[in-house]
Amino acid sequence: MTSEYVPAADTGAVAESAALARVVSRQRAELDRLRESAATSAVVERAKGALMATTGCSPDAAHEALAQRAEAGNRTLLEECWLTLGALTPTPPAAPVPAAEPPASQAPSGPAAPSGTAEVLSRLGKALLHVSSPQELAEALHEHLAPRIDADAVLLYRRLPSGGLELVGHAGLDTTLAARWRQVPPLKGIAPLEALQAGEPLWLEHFAEDRQAYQLIDEPPGHWLSRAWVPVTADTVLGVLRRPAAAFGPADRELLQAVARLGAGRLGALGSPGAPAAPVTSDLATAVQPVLDALPGATVLLVPLRTAAGEVEDYRIEAATPGAVDILGRTGRELIGSHILESYPSVAGESLWQGYLKALTGGEPYEGEPFVYEEIVAGVTVTGTYSVRAARLGDGLLVTWLRHDTEERQEQRLAELQRLGNLGWANWNLVTRQVNWSSQVYTILGRDPGRGAVPLDLLPDLVLPEDAHTLARAVAELARDGRSFDVPFRIRSGNAVRHLRAVAEAVSAADGTVVEVHGFVQDLTAQRSAELALVDSERAILVQRGVLDAERALAARLQHALLPLPSNPVQLHGLRVEVAYLPAQAGVHVGGDWFSAIELPDEAALFVVGDVAGHGVDAVATMAQLRFTAKGMVSTGSSLTGALARLNFLLLHSRDAQSTATLVLARYDPAERRLAWAQAGHPPPLLVRGGRAYRLDRPAGMLLGASADPVYESAEFQLEPGDRLLLYTDGLVERPGEDIDAGLERLAAAALAAGPASLDDLLAAMLTGERRDDVCVLDIRVPVEGAEQSPLRAVSHR
Repeated sequence: MTSEYVPAADTGAVAESAALARVVSRQRAELDRLRESAATSAVVERAKGALMATTGCSPDAAHEALAQRAEAGNRTLLEECWLTLGALTPTPPAAPVPAAEPPASQAPSGPAAPSGTAEVLSRLGKALLHVSSPQELAEALHEHLAPRIDADAVLLYRRLPSGGLELVGHAGLDTTLAARWRQVPPLKGIAPLEALQAGEPLWLEHFAEDRQAYQLIDEPPGHWLSRAWVPVTADTVLGVLRRPAAAFGPADRELLQAVARLGAGRLGALGSPGAPAAPVTSDLATAVQPVLDALPGATVLLVPLRTAAGEVEDYRIEAATPGAVDILGRTGRELIGSHILESYPSVAGESLWQGYLKALTGGEPYEGEPFVYEEIVAGVTVTGTYSVRAARLGDGLLVTWLRHDTEERQEQRLAELQRLGNLGWANWNLVTRQVNWSSQVYTILGRDPGRGAVPLDLLPDLVLPEDAHTLARAVAELARDGRSFDVPFRIRSGNAVRHLRAVAEAVSAADGTVVEVHGFVQDLTAQRSAELALVDSERAILVQRGVLDAERALAARLQHALLPLPSNPVQLHGLRVEVAYLPAQAGVHVGGDWFSAIELPDEAALFVVGDVAGHGVDAVATMAQLRFTAKGMVSTGSSLTGALARLNFLLLHSRDAQSTATLVLARYDPAERRLAWAQAGHPPPLLVRGGRAYRLDRPAGMLLGASADPVYESAEFQLEPGDRLLLYTDGLVERPGEDIDAGLERLAAAALAAGPASLDDLLAAMLTGERRDDVCVLDIRVPVEGAEQSPLRAVSHR
């Protein structure tokens, strides 16, 4: 069975980070201790072998002698071993003298120290006896390493709880430079930090490459061309800076690692801030543990571990019940000696941690809010809800984890389900007449709980009269035949009506008699209101669409009556005229595009294409007004520009003064084949002649209805046999997102490509996709009579 604490969200982030750092620090210290132990064993065995070879004593006697010397000299065993090896290093004789090889049990363990290494370590070991601070340690290391490996500077960095580094000792380094590098943040590319993280030495022997990969202490630039960073402890690293660009040889590397091990022992003897406080008295733990052995559940005795400033940084377990388990699977007495933050680092700074502190300092018991544990029982993950209680006992805390009752948790979940689903359960015993409702049923039915629950046969009395009969019949069939029901009904709550639903089923005896009914009541008011609103919206949309369809049909009939389309091309004073009108495909409105092609009393012909802004019946009415007025004025002798001015006045003073329209008027004189034309804000006509397409220059003219004092001009030119003239509305050339000039260019290209083809072919090439506007086109052609065509000539006047 394993457990995991789930903390409250978004509190104590800083304390949690510090606690995690301390846990990692302790774990690294343990790893460093194991490494140091292995290295120490090798040195001790070599020192023992040296003593055995010179004195002939046994291995145990040699070890005892080394231990006694270390104790007498106030030195560590490792320091004494290095001193012994250095003192016993003989001067090489002139000629080799054979000697009997010692037995395997007496042979030194590990490789022998290189020539000079033992001497350096011996002298250094003696010097370290007088070291009382990390700064003095750095100075001693620099003094003994400088002549041996050309060490120009020595640095000692210690890792901070924040993850950065602090310079605790240095030698050979300028004071200003040391102050600049005293605090190093936990960034990437910091060589000493990477050495600590890896737990292995870092040899930087290629200055050009190392400068690209790391942030180097390099002032002045290029001063130190090789350097090494060797971990001393889990949180301390030794740095050696050298001016030569040479690599560290095997002997130099072994020496530096041996020096680091020797320095670790000295640092341990010096001590470090933040050491744990003395443990709780063993008498208390001894007295409490037998009691806890007999208790069920999970209970532990904790002792606080304090920093040098007296702040609690962790707790150590001194006693535990057999049922106490941590996430590592340790149980009972296996937990003794372990730290809380090693198993639960996320509790640092949380409410549980603060509760521990409050109980420890204030003396008042602490009981925390329930939290979730995940337990592994027989390989299956089971989630449980627990509470923690902590009470002070002597100098420590007695902490108990309490699991909430299963039935209580089920009731809580059922209450949450009823609240989220807006429903409540009900039970009717038809034999004892006992009725049980959940509190949510009273809320849904708007009934005071003090009045009690309602028997099943009286439930229809609570609903609206219109729904009472349906519910009463369903209840009767359920009680008589055991037939389940799912019935919607309504009740009145104050001035509002609420929509509810009752679902029930029967429990029958062996003879089929219904003895009990259970079910639920659900409030569906919100859903029903949304459904009714949707129905009303759909009904309104249908009504509006019917109105729009009727308006479209009326406008279409009106347009067809006012603007009849010829089924075939017509001949008009020697011209072949073809007309096309295509309504928009998008929307339900009819537009105001229109045309006229008529004979005038003076044997001339009038061609008109116009476009009224807007759609629907109003646009059709304005179109009819302009169409008939234009024909009437030009037929009675008005000039083209005069007709445009009067049409503009008509629009400005019409019922809908906001209406505007564009228009092109053309008067054709068949005797001279001369075409005079004027326009009001309309796209220019397109003339196709001799294999080329001309976009006629528009004479001045503002759209109708936009200004009270517009200026209109006209232009004229002579038509030639074979000419093709297109008058059209903007629906032919406009596309969404496209410039109007691009549409005009497309029309010119399509007209040239179509050649003498019919207007339908031209429209098919121009109109692709859905049409969003009406299209009206007058296609005027001059039959070919074999006459030579002349260049285009145009004359404009007012």
